[in-house]
Amino acid sequence: MFVHVDTRRRSRLCWATILIVIVCVVCFVALALSGYDERQAIMRRWGTVPAHLFSAGLPLWQQLSDPALLRLFTAIFIHGGWLHLVSNLLFLVIFSLPAERSLGSPRFLLLFLLGGVVANLIGAISLTGTGVPIVGCSGAVSAVVGAYVTLFPRAKLGLVLPLGLFLEFVRVPAFLLIGIWALVQLLFSVAGASYGAVVWWTHIGGFVFGIVFALFSRGAIVRRLRG
Repeated sequence: MFVHVDTRRRSRLCWATILIVIVCVVCFVALALSGYDERQAIMRRWGTVPAHLFSAGLPLWQQLSDPALLRLFTAIFIHGGWLHLVSNLLFLVIFSLPAERSLGSPRFLLLFLLGGVVANLIGAISLTGTGVPIVGCSGAVSAVVGAYVTLFPRAKLGLVLPLGLFLEFVRVPAFLLIGIWALVQLLFSVAGASYGAVVWWTHIGGFVFGIVFALFSRGAIVRRLRG
């Protein structure tokens, strides 16, 4: 059973989404202003490089205590190109605003960060030994999309589309946009290592985490809307 969420009752500023966008843009600009060699070094140092995190010769439970796992977090805010950044932030904003109004900004920020970390962890485990860094907030956005689908299973989203010389406001099913989002992720997967290691397990892991997070948050959402 799904919770019916009326986000119109909560029109507070979505500061978590704004904060995420600002941090991602600032990190991207700083990375873009660095030289090529320095940029590659930063991506390897702060991105999620599976070969730097996990070794097939050691028990996984021992490796999970390694401080290098901080890279699962820092990799969220690193993007290898402007198209990579813009596509992630575009879909983040589309799905995050109603989700944040329902969950509340602190809980939504927790969803984004934990979803990104879990997604990167799953991606690193699936690519143990790979030296190409996993970067970007695709896994965290996947968590947001998963939470959105759970909270608004029949939702439609309003979009402004350029039709000829005019701008037209249309409402489209959320699942159509989710399909477009999945297609974009597939295209980045085909693009390969120019944007780091893009793996479907990262997206799937983030998506499933978002669903579970939203289901466990139903009680808190109801209490919040009644408060």
